[in-house]
Amino acid sequence: MPNDISIKSGFTKNHRRLVCVESFEKDTTMRLSPFLLLALIVTASLCRADDWPQWMGPRRDNVWREDGLVEKFPEGGPHVVWRVPIAGGYAGPAVTVDSVFVCDYTSEANVKVDNFARKEFTGTERVQCLDQKTGKQKWHHEYPVKYTMSYPAGPRCTPIVDGDKLYTLGAEGDLICFKADSGEVVWKKNLPQEYHTKTPMWGYASHPLIDGKKLICLAGGDGTHAVALDKNVGSEIWRSLSSPEQGYSPPTIIEVGGTRQLLLARPNALSAVDPETGKEHWTTPYEATSGSIIMSPVRSAQYVFIGGYANKSLLVEMSNDGSSATPVWRDKPQHGISPINVQPFVNEGVMYGFDQNGRLYAVELPSGNRLWDTTKPVSERPAANATAFIVRQGVKGDRYWLFNDSGDLIIAKLSPKSYEEIDRAHLIQPTNTAFGRDVVWCMPAFANRRMYVRNDSECICVDLAK
Repeated sequence: MPNDISIKSGFTKNHRRLVCVESFEKDTTMRLSPFLLLALIVTASLCRADDWPQWMGPRRDNVWREDGLVEKFPEGGPHVVWRVPIAGGYAGPAVTVDSVFVCDYTSEANVKVDNFARKEFTGTERVQCLDQKTGKQKWHHEYPVKYTMSYPAGPRCTPIVDGDKLYTLGAEGDLICFKADSGEVVWKKNLPQEYHTKTPMWGYASHPLIDGKKLICLAGGDGTHAVALDKNVGSEIWRSLSSPEQGYSPPTIIEVGGTRQLLLARPNALSAVDPETGKEHWTTPYEATSGSIIMSPVRSAQYVFIGGYANKSLLVEMSNDGSSATPVWRDKPQHGISPINVQPFVNEGVMYGFDQNGRLYAVELPSGNRLWDTTKPVSERPAANATAFIVRQGVKGDRYWLFNDSGDLIIAKLSPKSYEEIDRAHLIQPTNTAFGRDVVWCMPAFANRRMYVRNDSECICVDLAK
């Protein structure tokens, strides 16, 4: 896999369109006429679409594996299939063949503020299930919640669809398991209450991870930085590590020397633990500025990189059996990147990602040397903290989709040599503000040859089929 990430999960029901291809290929007993055979081949080809059931896609690697996509945008931009009014939030949508799941927050107060003083805002978090084809609401669930975090516009975490269940994590730590088809609550818990901690400065923003029967979350608290819950009933399976606060880095599973390891980046360390037990494999100290470690660790061969605000970066080399890790460099000037709120992408030893200075860099790993940089995906001149989400088209090649914080979708080529823009289209308005700029901070979903994205007033579906 391009990011060398392996995820064990149960997205079976939601990938049923792929089953028709596999079952057709495996059934060697079929004796068909040429016309029927051709019809089945065409049908199999048409059913090879994909879902986007969680943050960063089906395999949690920011790769869009569908084919039949536009090479360039049509004149006037791509067709918007539907628009649906929603309220505030940063949480991206999750998409299946039938439904789109999105979370938002309604409040009478002005919540488009930085709120570093952590004033309280009263409002309602909402989970909506929309029809994938029309945008029409199928069901919704709402609950009152008092926001105390900075940037209190709404939820941060993309919902997770796993089989017939849906999981959501609200900005104040409300973790809920639903029946995906009806919205019936299966179980729920509030992480700060359960683990005697408080909501981090920027809210609960670490996307949970499904691993087999486990739902792994950053809870916070003493000895409970990360917890694994039974995804069916919500009971605790294990707890692991301590940290001065949660941080915001989503957990990631890799395999090293035949051993699966759960990587956990926290404000004071980078650690690897056994995903089955929570037992620690290795830990390397790390110092995050203001607790701001947001990106999920990325891997290139035996190396793992994390980077945070104010040039706090770390590269470690893992041993062949994964039992230890040694720092290669740390906080090295003009090396690596300091991502703000989007995930870098690693391909064949080169990391592509946005730094807090608003530039997109190509960074060689493990050296950390910057091969090139550009501001063009976002602006002609550098804009502090400007950024764009990066998704690769297919498992090979250099074609990428970038969605910037001005609401533009960009088709580009990224290589160790350069950034080459192919086309761009403005799709949605930036409805929030940050660092003196109007921004839209939402991870899009790419599924059914469409793109789904939201701001603080609407969720839209855009046709990207050839």
